[in-house]
Amino acid sequence: MTEYLSEINYDKLIEKSLKNVVVEALRIAEFQGLPGENHFYITFKTNYPGCVISNHLRSQYPEEMTIVIQHQYSNLVVNRDSFSVDLSFGGVLQTLTIPFAAITYFADPHAKFGLSFSLSDDISLTPSSTAETIDEEADETPQKKASNGPATVVSIDSFRKKK
Repeated sequence: MTEYLSEINYDKLIEKSLKNVVVEALRIAEFQGLPGENHFYITFKTNYPGCVISNHLRSQYPEEMTIVIQHQYSNLVVNRDSFSVDLSFGGVLQTLTIPFAAITYFADPHAKFGLSFSLSDDISLTPSSTAETIDEEADETPQKKASNGPATVVSIDSFRKKK
């Protein structure tokens, strides 16, 4: 039976809609690659349930990590609640699986676009399992790490090109 709400949480509804912007951007990259100079910085919680990364990366980034999806990525697969991508760390290809609910920051610097997210209970993108690690003995180089401030609502007008 459907649970009735005592109030509408507009912050959660907005965050859900903005998270879908990330999903759709990743789907574009999945099906056609990244157009032009677009590229993504994605910061996520490495200890979030359903996040799959190597032990080596988890030891380097026990809480949070930023990845860059630009020129050297492959096998980008967007699922209902997560995405996976193959990235090279120190010349060694690794597959990462990242739940959308684990993402705290998404940016496309070329488009001058960025979004911050809180890790509150997500309405539709819920984790389905516990955090997992892949045993990997590779020598990886650290990824650029972004600082994560509180989530903010961003007006889309600030990203539109002025005529």
